[in-house]
Amino acid sequence: MTARSAKAAPPRPARRTGFGPRPARGGAPRNPRGTYTRLRRAWDRPLTAYYLVVGGSLLITVLGLVMVYSASQIKALQLGLAPTYFFRKQLLAAVLGGILMLVAARTTVRVHRTLAYPLLAVSVFLMTLVQIPGIGVAVNGNQNWINLGGPFQMQPSEFGKLALVLWGADLLARKQDKRLLVQWKHLLVPLIPVAFLLLGLIMLGGDMGTAIILTAILFGLLWLAGAPTRLFVGVLGAATVIGALLIKTSANRMARLACIGATDPGPQDQCWQAVHGIYALASGGFFGSGLGASMEKWGELPEPHTDFIFAITGEELGLAGTLSVLALFAALGYAGIRVAGRTEDPFVRYAAGGVTTWITAQAVINIGAVLGLLPIAGVPLPLFSFGGSALLPTMFAIGLLIAFARDEPAARAALAMRQPVFGRKLAGVRRKTMRRRVKKRPSGER
Repeated sequence: MTARSAKAAPPRPARRTGFGPRPARGGAPRNPRGTYTRLRRAWDRPLTAYYLVVGGSLLITVLGLVMVYSASQIKALQLGLAPTYFFRKQLLAAVLGGILMLVAARTTVRVHRTLAYPLLAVSVFLMTLVQIPGIGVAVNGNQNWINLGGPFQMQPSEFGKLALVLWGADLLARKQDKRLLVQWKHLLVPLIPVAFLLLGLIMLGGDMGTAIILTAILFGLLWLAGAPTRLFVGVLGAATVIGALLIKTSANRMARLACIGATDPGPQDQCWQAVHGIYALASGGFFGSGLGASMEKWGELPEPHTDFIFAITGEELGLAGTLSVLALFAALGYAGIRVAGRTEDPFVRYAAGGVTTWITAQAVINIGAVLGLLPIAGVPLPLFSFGGSALLPTMFAIGLLIAFARDEPAARAALAMRQPVFGRKLAGVRRKTMRRRVKKRPSGER
């Protein structure tokens, strides 16, 4: 017997009997903790916030266009208009807003900071024009619109939100660079006076809902700037007292406050809109009655394509549709917080936090009013409800978040790696052509 034949044969692997867990590749059993680790690593990739902002905003906008088309047909016919009247206006605003979003996404941070002061000045000027008789237009009791001719109107207070975000972020960033935010007077002045100027112009027209959103943006900027708790609570208390006085002195606002949680229209049907919003959500079930099959939009629910479009969504798409909308807004809010938290640029942090506060607060106020948990404030659902004046600045703000998400060093490196090879010049690499290479002849050869 030779030495080679004396060697023991390697053991054969055991045959599977069909019982027990299947081993993973390499013979090792699957580890749930390893799966969680891989998912967490995928979630923590540099481009996660970028894809969430782009995907979430586009899905909300597209779904909003579908629901505007479905919810506005009956309203348009009641006004003697074409069934697609509101949808065509919203589609035009979405196209223009998409262009603004692309421009904002491709614009540098330096240019955005340069636009802050002109945008604030233009917004204040237009909001002042609203109060001039003959120029300002009253809609639903609130005079906060300017007629642009024909069927087009503009609400300057919507652009005031964007102006406060950019101007406030630039102001706080400049003061932080000079280390002035540790003093309360530099933290409040001139941010608070300018914000109160915008709030005063808005409240002259009676638009309490937009004033609440503007106040939320102000508090978001102060919170990001590291305002002391006593100062923050003081400003919040003053705003609460002023808001309570404004509500107490208005019968219309008191009636809206009394409709929280209402299940009956009440005397003179003062809670008709709030109650029928609950009816629409309750009749939708889990999967809804079907797209276009809403009953509340047939004259029962006022403003089905604007303030209460979320109720029509619940009736036609059911709980699954409303939860999808909530998930998209949650993803958008998370992405904005992530962008603000990972940057080292103070302007980007304040601007991203201001935009996130704006969109999240407005979505919460609108949906809370539809659910009967908050008073009806008359604010649209961002990117979803009908209204070009609200859609255009909101999509520009989404472009800001996209630009900030792309501006992170890790995100820039990841995007550079994903650029297509074709059409890109590489240093030191000769392009391949279909021409046959001819060997260079030495000088003098014929």
